[in-house]
Amino acid sequence: MDRGIDFLKSQINNSVMQHKTFLKALEDHEGQAEDPRFRDLCTRHIPMMREHQRMIEDYQQQLGAEAGAGKKFLGAALGAARDLADAARESDFLRLVGDIVMARQSEDTFKTFREAGKVLGNETLRQLGDTGERHHDIYVKEANKLIQQMFVEHVQGTEAGISQTATVRAQPRA
Repeated sequence: MDRGIDFLKSQINNSVMQHKTFLKALEDHEGQAEDPRFRDLCTRHIPMMREHQRMIEDYQQQLGAEAGAGKKFLGAALGAARDLADAARESDFLRLVGDIVMARQSEDTFKTFREAGKVLGNETLRQLGDTGERHHDIYVKEANKLIQQMFVEHVQGTEAGISQTATVRAQPRA
């Protein structure tokens, strides 16, 4: 495993690829979404996520850490895998679930950058992490509210059957 500046460069490279995959998903889902609330969520957060992508890529350049051909190939492969998974998902609900997972992964990465920047006295890393973590947290909170609403809407109309089944199963057998 790399150490020192080489480790930092590799983690920034990984972050660039991972966040680019998330941003691409939001852009794709903005056009694919049937639910106007999902489309609106994407539309409202894409500009912020583009700004984060630019910030990570700027820091990557400052470090001289541009991903090589192998890293770019890995990023393309990850993107292709995400596209295949999206094609199989075909519903706004499942697309949004995937977006939340990617956003949380980015949020955790940015949180790590923020805290490491504090410890290392690296103000650029700290600021990058702080901004990214806060904005991804906002996205995740809004996306979670929407996914909860969508879940209820998909289940509605079956409450009586679900509660009846749950009650029967919950009763101890004599």
